[in-house]
Amino acid sequence: MKKIVISTGGGDAPGLNAVIYAVVHSCYRKGWEVYGSRNGYGGFLDIEDMVRLFPRDVEGIYSTGGTILGSTNKGNPFSKPVKNLAGEIQVIDISDKILRNFNRMGFDCHIAIGGDGSLAIAHRFAEMGMPVIGVPKTIDNDLEKTNRTFGFDTAVSTATEALDKLHSTAKSHNRVMVVEVMGRDSGWIALYSGISGGADVILIPEIPFDIEEVCEKISDNELHDKLYSIVVAAEGAITIDGQKFNKGKGELGREEVILGGVGEWVAAEIRKRTEKDTRSLVLGHLQRGGSPTTFDRLLALRFGAAAVRFVEGKIFDHMVALNDSQMVAVPIAEAIKMRKKVDLSSDKVLTARDIGICFGDTDTRGQVE
Repeated sequence: MKKIVISTGGGDAPGLNAVIYAVVHSCYRKGWEVYGSRNGYGGFLDIEDMVRLFPRDVEGIYSTGGTILGSTNKGNPFSKPVKNLAGEIQVIDISDKILRNFNRMGFDCHIAIGGDGSLAIAHRFAEMGMPVIGVPKTIDNDLEKTNRTFGFDTAVSTATEALDKLHSTAKSHNRVMVVEVMGRDSGWIALYSGISGGADVILIPEIPFDIEEVCEKISDNELHDKLYSIVVAAEGAITIDGQKFNKGKGELGREEVILGGVGEWVAAEIRKRTEKDTRSLVLGHLQRGGSPTTFDRLLALRFGAAAVRFVEGKIFDHMVALNDSQMVAVPIAEAIKMRKKVDLSSDKVLTARDIGICFGDTDTRGQVE
C-alpha cells in the first residue's frame, strides 16, 4: 500500500483535472490511496484542505478546465508573506513545517503539477528528503526538457479562434487590431496562433521589434489593397532599444514582474504613425480557461499515468516529459534550468516569413540582423 498526495501550483491550465483523473485511477488500480492538497501546499498546513480522492470524486473531470484542487501562484513555502501582530508583512520560511506534516501524514510521494516556479519549489523539497515526481504544466510551453506541456494547445486554439473573429470586424472597419497574448519570455503562443490565425505581424520576445518595420508592413498592406491588419504581440515582446512592458511588480514589491501593456503601446504607435484606426485587445486569462483540446486532454492523461509509474519505480526528483512521443523521466533540476525559446531558424518561423508575416525586424530570410 502506498499513500500519494497531489498538488497543483502556479497558474491554472486546461488539462490539470485530466492529470488528477489519471493519477487517481492509476493509483487505485494498484490499491494505493490518493489525497489532494488544496490550493498548492494548503493541505499540508490545514488538515481541512487535505482531501481523500476516490475514483468517484474525479468522474468526468478530464474534460473540464481549471483544477478541482484549486491553485495558487502566491504559495511559495520557502518565502511566504504573513502579517505579524503589528499588522506588518513579513516573509517567512515554512518549508520545515510542510515536510514534517508530509511525513506525519504518512505519504510515500508527492506528485507536484506545475510550471517552472512550482517545480523549482518541488525540487527544493526533494533536496530536503521529500519523494517528489513533477508533472509539467504551463500554457507557455517554455519548459526546455519536454516537447510539449499540456494547456498550450488549448491556449493556442483559444487565441486562434479570437483572431479568426477579429478578421471580420477589422475588415469591416478597415482597422488595425493588435492582440496581446500570454507567453512571458517565450513567443510560442504568439507564433502558433499568429501563423494559424492569419496575422500580418507577430511580435515575440526572441526577436526585438522595430515599430517602424511594423508600420511599414501595415502600409504595404494598404498598397496591395488590404485595408486592415492583424498584429499579434506576446506579452514579453521587447523593442529593438530594449524597452519592456509591464504593469508593475508582484506581491510585496518583489522582483516578480507582471507583464502587460505591449499591445496597447504598439496600437498607440501604429495609430500615431499611420493614422489608421487602431484598437488593442488583451486576451489575458481567457487563454487559461475552457475545456482542454483533445491533444491536451490526452497529453495530460499520459502525464498523470506516467507519474504513477515513476512513483512505482521510485524515480524521485524527476519530471515526466514528452520526448519523441514517449514519456520519459528527466531530473527536475535539468528541466527548470532554462526556459525553452523559439528557434529562429525553425520551419515555423521560416514558414511565417515565407508567407509574408512580419516579425518587426528587417530580415526576410530567417536570419535576424
